[in-house]
Amino acid sequence: MYTAAVITISTKGAKGERVDTSGPNLVNMLKNDGYDVKYTNIIPDDFEIIKNELLKVCNENINLILTTGGTGFSQSDVTPEATNAVVERFTPGIPEMMRSLNLKNTDKSCLSRSVAGIRKNSLIINLPGSERAAKENFEVVMKPIKHGLDMLNTVGSANCGG
Repeated sequence: MYTAAVITISTKGAKGERVDTSGPNLVNMLKNDGYDVKYTNIIPDDFEIIKNELLKVCNENINLILTTGGTGFSQSDVTPEATNAVVERFTPGIPEMMRSLNLKNTDKSCLSRSVAGIRKNSLIINLPGSERAAKENFEVVMKPIKHGLDMLNTVGSANCGG
């Protein structure tokens, strides 16, 4: 069983001015897929706060860290930049797959600035802030992510035979 964390990035949510539905939905998806969700939080759209939160969770050896929110075009959307400041190795195929497979749902998928990467033994994936978009994006990468976590958490390489 892998551990997981869900961090909602929303200034209004952190102030209690907006109800977060994407974070709890992601927690349910993770639990239904066998993850042990060890940590959840709602933080504001602030580069340093996001960066420090990601570092804290990585230092707790959480296997999978999902962020939701802050991946759009707004001036306050700095989740990808904060994630880039934390990761040691980028995994561009994850956000590429999310964007390409979700083009069938909405042409706005091309506007997502989500990134993903590895720090220590943690895989960090940025997801959009809306419940529906976060769900749709995570659904398309759930299966390959498990294989990635297997590879990340084994000595040598995981069984890579189809």
